[in-house]
Amino acid sequence: MSEEHPLHETARQAPEQPGIYRFDDSRGRAVYVGKARNLRRRVLSYFGRSDLPQRTLAMLERARGLDFTVTASEVEAFILENTLIKRLRPRFNVLLRDDKTYPYLRLTAGEKWPKVEMTRRVREDAHEYFGPFMGQYMARKLMDLARTRFQVRTCHIEIDGKLPRPCLYFDMKACLAPCVDGLTTKEAYDHAVNDLRLFLDGRHRELLPRLETSMWVASKREEFELAARIRDLMGVVKRLKERQDVEAPGKGDIDVFAPHCDGEHATVCMLAYRDGKLVDKREFHFESIGDVSVDELLVSFLAQFYEANPAIPPLVETAISLGSEDRKLVAAYLKQRASRVVRLVSPMRGHGVRRTELAQSNARSGFELRFRAPTARAEHLERRLGEVLSLPAPVKRLECFDISHSSGKETTASCVVWLSGRMDKRQYRTFSIRDVSGVDDYAAIAEAVTRRYRRLRDEGKELPDLVLIDGGLGQLNAAMAAVDALGLNISLAALAKREELVWLPGENEPLRLQTNEPAHLVLRQARDEAHRFAVSRHRKRRAKRTLATELLSVPGVGPGRARTLLKKFGSVREVQHATLDELQRVLGPRLGKHVWDHLHAGEVNRP
Repeated sequence: MSEEHPLHETARQAPEQPGIYRFDDSRGRAVYVGKARNLRRRVLSYFGRSDLPQRTLAMLERARGLDFTVTASEVEAFILENTLIKRLRPRFNVLLRDDKTYPYLRLTAGEKWPKVEMTRRVREDAHEYFGPFMGQYMARKLMDLARTRFQVRTCHIEIDGKLPRPCLYFDMKACLAPCVDGLTTKEAYDHAVNDLRLFLDGRHRELLPRLETSMWVASKREEFELAARIRDLMGVVKRLKERQDVEAPGKGDIDVFAPHCDGEHATVCMLAYRDGKLVDKREFHFESIGDVSVDELLVSFLAQFYEANPAIPPLVETAISLGSEDRKLVAAYLKQRASRVVRLVSPMRGHGVRRTELAQSNARSGFELRFRAPTARAEHLERRLGEVLSLPAPVKRLECFDISHSSGKETTASCVVWLSGRMDKRQYRTFSIRDVSGVDDYAAIAEAVTRRYRRLRDEGKELPDLVLIDGGLGQLNAAMAAVDALGLNISLAALAKREELVWLPGENEPLRLQTNEPAHLVLRQARDEAHRFAVSRHRKRRAKRTLATELLSVPGVGPGRARTLLKKFGSVREVQHATLDELQRVLGPRLGKHVWDHLHAGEVNRP
């Protein structure tokens, strides 16, 4: 990168201290966030070099701002970098987009009437968290026990005791119903919450005597149904206790990580061992990360993963050996997160090697399934489309058009794109048909096709391998005439809705394809998506026309006030349903009353 980069002088002014640096684009949006032990040395390494990776060069081309934040240590810089990456989501950082974490049970101890709920976020608040649980099955099973055995509430309503009657859970003996005054007492509810707390905390030896005492007290009071419920609960707790006593701990808790990259995409596999047993496997996929080093990928991944999953085992193994500095930094970060020492190792022998090899094998298989299989499937579909439609080459890019209108009004054309085996919504386009009046689908198709490919031609952009028209022979001929007038050579086809027949240029009879033919499925998918997109955009245009006809017809309401009303209430229907006071707060007393009178003219009852 040339030293003439506009940020080179700013880099020279960086402090020689640990911290984070942030590159911004011309709009002030973060494009990259990094950490450094020495900020000046690190940011200067981006300039005056010709051997930078392509991803870094692309980032510097966009970068127009450079900012620094000094921290007390490199570990603090590491933590701040991770926080900013998750908040700002810079374009050129490795982002853990799969934010799913392990489930926990939360007991809202900070509330007067605590409830139990499942969550995937552990926060620093007044509540108590139990877990994590490897998968949802155990968490949901414990939630069910909390309801049916301990009768602690799981709802989210505000408890004030003023509800007239309880919900069905009370009748099912699955809640003590503190929401209705007189059905339970604070003492009884707190007792149930404390029992649940002991149960979730695994303190079964403390819980069993409490349950036994409660059972005998209920029996003496001749509350035999309650005594039987407590007896059944004791049976559940005893079975869980026996299972814990029998299953002796294995070799401890270990998380194993292995990455697999090909220079463009990447997959990281995590194997979770608990008490020496493999209990969970998770895969995380990263698309189009470019030439990010494996070390950088894994370091960034570990920070983001353990921020979302605070249950950190005492041993973390990686299939690749991190550099000494990176390993020390991540280990220090994990120690701070776990409040204890966490060993971060790359095993060289024994059981650890077998674990990392298994993780590496899973990462490779997951990568192939995520990135290679879709590519192979896409290539098969591209080739099949070309063969079935007798085209000279496979169809890598397909564009499909459809028309939507209401009796010739607000005519809208859609263009959707099928690319590399899937619909690419980022490239969808719509056209407000301007030169056609009344119902004329043929002319509307011709105008949309002309405008689309005249622009692509003039801008030198990629043309599709196939243009599909939603309709029959008439729509196909209109599109052909438009393409010929532009002097372009583009393959066309039309798909009729009624019998799903494919019309091709120059053919007198349509092509009848089997309904399970892969090429036919692609054509129908594109056609249906074009129809959906056209209808949705047409409805939005029609809603705007309704705004014009309904609101702009009111004397004193112009486009500005109409937009104000629409922004405030969301739609014309909601404006019509607004009260007189609401309209007056937006438009003022006089105009608000005038608008309300106009919209409710002819109504008998007024407020």
